[in-house]
Amino acid sequence: MLSFKDPWFFLLLILIPVLVYRYLRRQHGTVRFSSVDSLKRIRPSWAIWARHGLLVLKCLTVLLLVIALARPQKGRTETKITTEGIDIMLAVDVSGSMMAEDFQLGGEHRNRLYVVKEVVRDFIKGRENDRIGIVTFAGRPYTLCPLTLDYGWLIQQLNRAEIGMIEDGTAIGSAIATSMNRLRSSTAKSRIIILLTDGRNNAGRVDPITAADASAALNVKIYTIGAGTKGLAPFPVRDFFGNKVYQQVKVEIDDESLMNIAQKTGAKYFRATDTESLRNIYEEIDKMEKTRIETTEFLEYREFYPYLLIFAIISFVTEIGLANTRFRRLP
Repeated sequence: MLSFKDPWFFLLLILIPVLVYRYLRRQHGTVRFSSVDSLKRIRPSWAIWARHGLLVLKCLTVLLLVIALARPQKGRTETKITTEGIDIMLAVDVSGSMMAEDFQLGGEHRNRLYVVKEVVRDFIKGRENDRIGIVTFAGRPYTLCPLTLDYGWLIQQLNRAEIGMIEDGTAIGSAIATSMNRLRSSTAKSRIIILLTDGRNNAGRVDPITAADASAALNVKIYTIGAGTKGLAPFPVRDFFGNKVYQQVKVEIDDESLMNIAQKTGAKYFRATDTESLRNIYEEIDKMEKTRIETTEFLEYREFYPYLLIFAIISFVTEIGLANTRFRRLP
């Protein structure tokens, strides 16, 4: 289907009747002769009528230029595209234990939250048609970003997530309840929560299993991720002189509870013991739950204005050439 990108340029077509009016005014004149009978017997040659072609060429030039400015274009191909979209709430633990530096990134030891933010950032960039929101939690949940399709702004909010931004603790049940509340009004066919924590529920007023039951009733799946090496993890502390030293702290992840939460909602529990396994987990979740949406759109447009400009230039040059040669008008 042919369409025009800037149709308001068609207002310039008013120039054509102006040109015609001015041309017609120039055709009237007076000649002083004692008698015009002899002139009347002269039959007009073809050149007399042909010179009106200059007006036609001038109007044609204006017409072609106006249409070119309006940018006529046509969809080159009409393609059916299948996109995949769901509503996702990311619940990320920002409690003090996330400072443990048992993950590596770029050959350096980094704390858990630093690595999680990097992996989640890549996860967000890999989506295209999903609404995504973020809930951070420690002693209580905090909605960092509601569901949105603005991934740039979403990543900006993710960058704000820091350890210590919320009073310490691990309120897993409350984090699920807050995330679920954000999804309650969603009309998407698939709604999921991806909850990542490195501890066990020890804060908040909502029991994690109760929250999972409520999520299951609302058909909201909860994928749970336990982040942290098994056994002991290096935890940074300051010594008497203010130097950074490490203590080996036991990792306490409630695998059983997290597995229960996932199973109750028809989802899956994952354990991330290093950066690579964490990336693989988010990649696997990325492929698991998708809603197919078929849309039709034009991918490419063919522009016609260059051809119009070429013909306009030809018409203009022809009109100038004839006006100054064969149909030159003497004063």
